[in-house]
Amino acid sequence: MKSLVKSSVLAAALLAAGAAHAQSLGPGADGPMDITADELEVQNKACVSVWKGKAEALQGQARLRADVIRAFFETTPGASSATGTGACGDLIRIEAEGSVYYVTSKDQRVRGDAGTYDASAETVTLTGDVVAVQGQNVLRGSRMVFNTNTGEGRMVGNATGTNAKSRPRGVFYPSKKQQSAAK
Repeated sequence: MKSLVKSSVLAAALLAAGAAHAQSLGPGADGPMDITADELEVQNKACVSVWKGKAEALQGQARLRADVIRAFFETTPGASSATGTGACGDLIRIEAEGSVYYVTSKDQRVRGDAGTYDASAETVTLTGDVVAVQGQNVLRGSRMVFNTNTGEGRMVGNATGTNAKSRPRGVFYPSKKQQSAAK
């Protein structure tokens, strides 16, 4: 039993270490990715780690927080041991569900019902009731794709046409610099 516990802990540590090779979770975020939660389940053969309970992935100033975070890693073909566990490589994607929050700086944050970080495309996609906030400005929609490398984003809704519900909607406030210049 003791060796099984040691093997599971080691496998979890190695799976989590794979995240350090990920692309950036946010603009200017580099270095290792730190994932934490109340509980961790590791699926060695599938190269998946499931973080449950106030799960949070951090890299630089970027943060992805949710009820559950699933991290998917590359599987290394032909690499298995006597225990039937495979070797795992770099991070492929992170899936987040339940109370998803994505923060890139102290004044930029997005929330949604579900989210996916795609390491190769360097994008974070949030879906559901999506609300993006930057300072006082607020943007709502049903799906937002954010490029973590360029900082550019796109918001879409579930409807089209004038006065249709679920279209992207934004409320933007002028900056104090603009207000002072106008006076």
